[in-house]
Amino acid sequence: MFYHVKELQYNARVSGPDPRFASLLLEQFGGPNGELKAAMQYFTQAFGARQPYPEKYDMLMDIATEEFSHLEIVGATITMLLDGINSDLKEAAANSEIMRFLNGNKEERENIVHQVAMTGPQLMARSGGGPTVTDSQGMPWSGSYVTANGDLTVDLRSNIAAESRAKIVYEYLMQYTDDPYVNDTLRFLMTREVSHFKMFSAALDTIEPNFPPGVLQGDPRYSHLYFNMSNGTSARGSWNEGQGPWESGEQWVYIDDPVDHVVKSKGLSENYPVQGSKHSEEEVARKNKELSQKRSQEVKSAMAHHSNQWSAYGENTLASPKQAQNSPQSK
Repeated sequence: MFYHVKELQYNARVSGPDPRFASLLLEQFGGPNGELKAAMQYFTQAFGARQPYPEKYDMLMDIATEEFSHLEIVGATITMLLDGINSDLKEAAANSEIMRFLNGNKEERENIVHQVAMTGPQLMARSGGGPTVTDSQGMPWSGSYVTANGDLTVDLRSNIAAESRAKIVYEYLMQYTDDPYVNDTLRFLMTREVSHFKMFSAALDTIEPNFPPGVLQGDPRYSHLYFNMSNGTSARGSWNEGQGPWESGEQWVYIDDPVDHVVKSKGLSENYPVQGSKHSEEEVARKNKELSQKRSQEVKSAMAHHSNQWSAYGENTLASPKQAQNSPQSK
């Protein structure tokens, strides 16, 4: 159950109207890396974790709910940056842009065209002074932005990447406004992206094993091969030589001439040996079976065999924030 508190998590403020930056800020309202995308992604992922991993469900729902609060902060900021636009639009006959365009001189007409192009005509035409569920170019928000694969090790990595992208967008946006109040708000939102990054990273660390993502191990014959797929000077580093970021005894195998190697090995398929890994195919098959049974049991043990219910409605479960605050347990 959601409970809306009318005060914002962070008190958004603006120094004055700025329709052009309001248009840019739509990127974090309805864009592919924005707050609505994050909220819906974590909200959707939480359902699969509810019974087998209740602590991860709690985390995902908490962060999803905070993302909705961030969406409200962004929407409030956009609305304040458009302050005055709504009333101006109501002056449809006398003060409309088209009348100024028709009656103005050449310099004024060019200025109006420039302002419309910079501000985003879709925002002015559709919203009348508030945010729209689009990105800064007027593209509608899409459910295709949401990724939920049903495996926590995959979803958490996806979320770490999502927080990274959202953080850098805020970092870029801060360079497009001189409003100190708006910059303070953006800095708060950017910082919370870093906090969520840390939360998802910490949650991923509690799942063992968590590499590779999913359940099945990689084929040891191919998991440590690096193919030099370009001409010119070859770059070498920890990603293609020596021991990689894994257990001791594992080494990268550098294939300097991939064409020759593939031809001689008949497409890597004819009795191709295990290289760079100390694990045999038999060991990998055993690990696959063990981890499959472990993950399956984690889910089965948490699920009801017949009838099922989502909530237990235990003590204080339905308490409102005010009731919970006044309960004996909170004192």
